[in-house]
Amino acid sequence: MATRTAALGEIIRQQRELAEMSMRQFAEVAGISNPYLSQIERGLRAPSQQVLDGIARALKVSADALYEQAGIAPPGTENQDNAVLEAISHDSRLTARQRTALREIYESFVGEAPATRKRAR
Repeated sequence: MATRTAALGEIIRQQRELAEMSMRQFAEVAGISNPYLSQIERGLRAPSQQVLDGIARALKVSADALYEQAGIAPPGTENQDNAVLEAISHDSRLTARQRTALREIYESFVGEAPATRKRAR
């Protein structure tokens, strides 16, 4: 998780610099303290969902876009993926072979299998 936290922090720093905002200005717009922003950008702390939402608003992007760029599954997607896989597993209209094929196709579209994804918290 530390590597993904560092990747997220680096993306936030790059986006802030592209917006030509100082760390102090950006922290104010995002609604967080300057030291906390510094820790996030250096990968020392993972932002909460609420903080990341504020950062995303300040960058004029979605929080999901930031997660995606950092290679992190957005919070809540594990439950969503599990629900889809459960529905596939319990659909009596499908044969075992169809279930397997459908699961493989679904997982290829959404990325790694849900059990192997890590969430940022």
